[in-house]
Amino acid sequence: MARQVKGLLYFFITDIRYSLTIFWTILLASLVATVTIAYFLLASGNTEFYFSFQFAIYIYACIAGFLMVKESIPFVLKLGATRKNIFISFGLFFLGLALAKAILANTIQSLIVKLVDVTGIYTINFGHLAQLLGDTWLNRVVIDTAFLFFLFSLFSVLSLLFYKHGLLGGGIVVGVLVVVLLLGLAQGWIVDFITDVYSTIDLIFFYQMLGVGVVIYCLSFLLLRRITTIKTK
Repeated sequence: MARQVKGLLYFFITDIRYSLTIFWTILLASLVATVTIAYFLLASGNTEFYFSFQFAIYIYACIAGFLMVKESIPFVLKLGATRKNIFISFGLFFLGLALAKAILANTIQSLIVKLVDVTGIYTINFGHLAQLLGDTWLNRVVIDTAFLFFLFSLFSVLSLLFYKHGLLGGGIVVGVLVVVLLLGLAQGWIVDFITDVYSTIDLIFFYQMLGVGVVIYCLSFLLLRRITTIKTK
């Protein structure tokens, strides 16, 4: 079991390496361009630039969580991987990738902030949810890890629904979620919930979010345990 899990983890890392390289190349190029423009516009007065790693890495987590599960499962099943080991491997991989991306993004942000302090490029600012709690490196890593694992779990479960039950099954679930969201917005309880979270937010909320992500991921085993190599259309 342990050897198969190691093999699956190696496969997932190798499989995602190319898209990760492209993603970080584009993100870092955007950061360099933003810092450069901010430097040359120092004398322009009130011009300010805002950069956030969060938005980009969260979008990447949604896409990666959906595509990896959908595309990798038939391949690893054909290689002889058991469903239990696939479930364990994806969980470990998503948690490790969430932690690695959170550490990398926030370490780069801390380095750029120090560079800004040294060079006096005060026209560039970084946005992060941690600014609501106390903008430290550790807080940012905890928040991003929790958010990323939650998104990986949610979109991998949605991907499994589409894989196992086709467009009809997955579409019904997504449709129900959209209707609930619209009802919540219309009735105001979603706005009340967000307002309540915003007014009482602390780091415990993000530990709870990580726990919810674990629960959502555990639900994916119900879809994985009898899955086959044939996708339902």
